[in-house]
Amino acid sequence: MALKGNLRDFTITQLLNLVNLAKKTGTLEIQGSGGAAKVMFREGKLAYAQFSNEDASLASILHRNKKITRSQRQLIANRASQISDKELGLLLINAGYVSQDDILTSLQTYFISVVQRLFTWVEGVFQFEQTLQLPEDKIAVRIDLENLIIEGARQMREWELLQDEIPSLDMALKFTDRPETNLKNVNLSVEEWRVVSYVNPKNSIQQIARAANLSDMEIRKVVYGLLQAGLIEIVRPGGGPTRITKQMFPTTNREEQKNLLSRLVDRIRSL
Repeated sequence: MALKGNLRDFTITQLLNLVNLAKKTGTLEIQGSGGAAKVMFREGKLAYAQFSNEDASLASILHRNKKITRSQRQLIANRASQISDKELGLLLINAGYVSQDDILTSLQTYFISVVQRLFTWVEGVFQFEQTLQLPEDKIAVRIDLENLIIEGARQMREWELLQDEIPSLDMALKFTDRPETNLKNVNLSVEEWRVVSYVNPKNSIQQIARAANLSDMEIRKVVYGLLQAGLIEIVRPGGGPTRITKQMFPTTNREEQKNLLSRLVDRIRSL
């Protein structure tokens, strides 16, 4: 009999804990606002995970983990697109492109990242079937769930804090009155600079997240950090445009614009 429920009543962390303690074998399917995902377990260990809208082929995973180059990835797509992941893995190992450890490490990294992204899903439905539906052409792994469960609990606490601080992504951002006084001693990450470039009262936080290719959790983290640094403040959106506006200059003073641009260019060059 399948276990069905709602993520509002039963979190991903709780589901993993159940699988771990009972050493369950089966397939967990989740449908949420972020799409659909499938996570598979064998005897209480993570065996496979994938988002339905994501390329989870071995070639793509190896490329994302920098184990093969873009040209090698393209060559595989052109000449070996019809072979299974298991066959491709043997082919790449025999050709000396990657090692068995490269393949297993890359798969483990990807499967763990899928589960970690699920931790922030608080809306959606799930179904757990006690049958392993692993496709025959895919490579399974064995990953202990204990560390994932601990990480999930930490992320849930962090998510609750961020939701309290930034309850709605429909709000907009604007720079504080004199941002140049705050930028002098602040080291921003690549993601933070991408968000800064879109700060404009006409752009909602949700629009900025999509433009910067950040998840709800990631955009909240960045916005929270910028708020704490005193660089920005949250405002009501001012009738946002249909196309997101990229505003590099938060001030109309030309001398301040020139100084700020110089610092932005210097910072970007140092990344």
